[in-house]
Amino acid sequence: MAQHSAKGAQFQAVTGNRLVDGEVVYFTASGAWAEAFDAAAIAEGGEAADALLAQASPADIEAHVLDPYLFEVIALDDGSYLPASVRETIRAKGPTIRPDLGKQAAQESA
Repeated sequence: MAQHSAKGAQFQAVTGNRLVDGEVVYFTASGAWAEAFDAAAIAEGGEAADALLAQASPADIEAHVLDPYLFEVIALDDGSYLPASVRETIRAKGPTIRPDLGKQAAQESA
């Protein structure tokens, strides 16, 4: 299982790719998978992150989501979160050279 978070990360979330269409998805607090990063459950601390990953990875997970893993997020002053790495920012928003494509395009037109 891949892990893209720093060992001492304070806040982490779980992501993977939906098997039927390859879409980036995030594990939510309700136990579902959502396409929007804003819906992701955020774990604080290593033990909570490990528990969140375990909850997101039942025995039959590979039938729905491919290779779920933890990644580091940053807490903002307004109570929201952002992915800490460029890789996860691109996965959350879409292509960096074409802002008219991907999830970022849908957000701008809404």
